[in-house]
Amino acid sequence: MSKLDNLIGQATAIAHPNLAIIKYWGKENELKNIPASPSLGIALNELHTVTKVYLKHPSSNSEETDRVFIDEKLQSDRRFANFFANLRELVDKRNPKMGKFIITACSSSDFPSSAGLASSASGFAALALACTSALKFELPAKQLSALARTGSASAARSTFGGFVRLDSGAIYANQIYDENWWPELRIIVVEIEKEAKELSSRAAMERVKMNSPFYQAWISDSKKNIDKSLAALEAKNLSALGPLIRRSYLRMFSTMFSSYPPIIYWKPASLAVIILCEKLRSAGLNIWETMDAGPQVKILCLEKEVPLLIEHLKTQFSHLPFWICKVGGPPYLSNND
Repeated sequence: MSKLDNLIGQATAIAHPNLAIIKYWGKENELKNIPASPSLGIALNELHTVTKVYLKHPSSNSEETDRVFIDEKLQSDRRFANFFANLRELVDKRNPKMGKFIITACSSSDFPSSAGLASSASGFAALALACTSALKFELPAKQLSALARTGSASAARSTFGGFVRLDSGAIYANQIYDENWWPELRIIVVEIEKEAKELSSRAAMERVKMNSPFYQAWISDSKKNIDKSLAALEAKNLSALGPLIRRSYLRMFSTMFSSYPPIIYWKPASLAVIILCEKLRSAGLNIWETMDAGPQVKILCLEKEVPLLIEHLKTQFSHLPFWICKVGGPPYLSNND
């Protein structure tokens, strides 16, 4: 594959997933991938998605199409069509003489994909950076964020490092603080299951929007929650931020439980880890769990509390792998190309 004919360019980009501590859940405009609720996210330094992209001119009389491989498995064209259409629109504006080109992308992550660990966020952020780099485009951060958003709204946050805000109705995200803002903060990611979830986040959001009686209340409440969260983050006050994090994920899941058919991503082990966190909080630990659309549990705490928390996880859940993450930086290009 490295010896493609008619090669225009190639690049490899690496991006971190972005964990929403104040949740994005629901689209204001599904076709344009515009979020209906504001979100606040954190890049996870110890987790990575690596995406290598090759761009080439098609051969004469060729019926070649864009292809995306994740863990060497060919993906559905439909999932990436909107992103590639927006990329080509960008190319037409910046370099109208480019002509037709074919994209081949190969991506892999060191954490489970499509399992509630924001792999689409890191995947599209890496894809956006790799494609624009292969085209020799240097996009401003907000424009790269807007491009990544066309593949996954959460990817708009993953094009930045540190702490990132994506407003409802926004086409790009904004970095609030970089990865050095809160060096004591840690995020423990507990892997409950490796398997891809049966219902995608995109499909789940649409079902909730159409069926949950709590959806509009969720949107209204999310907009009230964000300002309080930003104030707690500015003060680096986990005791104030934690309850808002917990409220956000529980109310998000309430919209799923109340949709029809109900959406239940939780597994018995998910609930067991949540109960452990409740017990440790009652014992005085400043730890706060959250979940996304999947079974995995993420726990925020300060560095000083990590040893005791890990001791409890190893004792009660010795079969569950986990990562201890610091706050990560922005996507970057590999030097191997």
